[in-house]
Amino acid sequence: MKSGARPPMLFWVVAFVILASDLVTKRIVEVRLLPIPPVSVFGDWLQLRLVYNEGAAFGLDLGPYSRWIFMVLAVIAIVLLFRLSRGSTPGDTLRQLACGLVAGGAAGNLLDRLRHAHGVVDFIDVGIGSHRWPTFNVADMGVSVGAILLAISLWMEDARRRREESASAPIASP
Repeated sequence: MKSGARPPMLFWVVAFVILASDLVTKRIVEVRLLPIPPVSVFGDWLQLRLVYNEGAAFGLDLGPYSRWIFMVLAVIAIVLLFRLSRGSTPGDTLRQLACGLVAGGAAGNLLDRLRHAHGVVDFIDVGIGSHRWPTFNVADMGVSVGAILLAISLWMEDARRRREESASAPIASP
C-alpha cells in the first residue's frame, strides 16, 4: 500500500467493534456487579467479578507511575498498529483484523485509565476452584487474539517472502 494511504475499512470496523463492546460491557459491569461475591455464569468455571486493575495484563505493576506508563504505551501501540495497518499489503485481511483487534483493545483499556485512577475494569473470571486465570475484559480478549493473529500474519508474510526469494534466485550450474 502506498505511504499515506488510508487503512482499509476492516481495521476501523474491528477496532470500533472491540472498543464499543468493551465500553458497553464495562459500563454494565460497573452498574450491576459488586466486587464480591462473583456471579456464576457457568458453575465455578466462568464467573463475573468486578475488579479494578491498576497494572497491565496479569496485574503487572510498575509502581506509582504504572497508570501513566501504560497510557503512554497504549498510545504508542495504537499509533504503531495504525501505521502497520496502513502499510500492509492490499487485501491482507488477517493483518487488518489483527491490527484492529489489538488497537481496539488498547483503546478500551486506555480509556479506562483516563476515566479511573483506580484502574482498568476487569470482570471475566475463569478457572477451577482456587486455580484462576487473572481476571480480564473484552479489550484484553481483543489484544490477546489480535496479537496471536498478528504473529501468524507476520510469520505468513515472512514465509511468502522467503518462497519468492528462493524462486527468483538463480540456480547455480555445476
